Amino acid sequence: MGRASSAAPVDVPVAPALFRSVLREVPTAVTVVTAQTRTGPAGLTVGSFVSVSLEPPLVGIFVDEKSSSWPEMSRSATFTVNVLSGGQQELCARFASSGTDKFAGLALRKSPSGNPLLPGVAAWLDCRVEEIRKLGDHHFALARVTALDRTAATTSIVFHRGTLHAIP
Repeated sequence: MGRASSAAPVDVPVAPALFRSVLREVPTAVTVVTAQTRTGPAGLTVGSFVSVSLEPPLVGIFVDEKSSSWPEMSRSATFTVNVLSGGQQELCARFASSGTDKFAGLALRKSPSGNPLLPGVAAWLDCRVEEIRKLGDHHFALARVTALDRTAATTSIVFHRGTLHAIP
């Protein structure tokens, strides 16, 4: 790698449409984050889930500031990341919507921290919130993983080029 220039970098405005178009090329995990809140179970689809650290085990989620589910969920000390398996596109759409009972008809279990575990997911991670910070038009929640497991599901799904795809 070459040396960094001593000249100050020039910020060029990035058009939101171009930014979105370029980032469509980056596949992202599809998860549903759930929490047991003061008003009952809550959940939302999160397409920006990241592994942050192995030691200690930290993950992060980015939630759109317009989310109607996040304000109540953000007051909870814990949340669970449900990694959707192939064929769970309906769950993805269900938890991306607002104004409905997202948990209706689901055979739920409880995570070790008491959050809803969705049926048929590829994996789950129970998390204790360490920090929440507003970044741009999203909230970033940094969390410590306190329990996790894989399931018997053989595929998971990613979002790429505007479409959900099952991957082995």
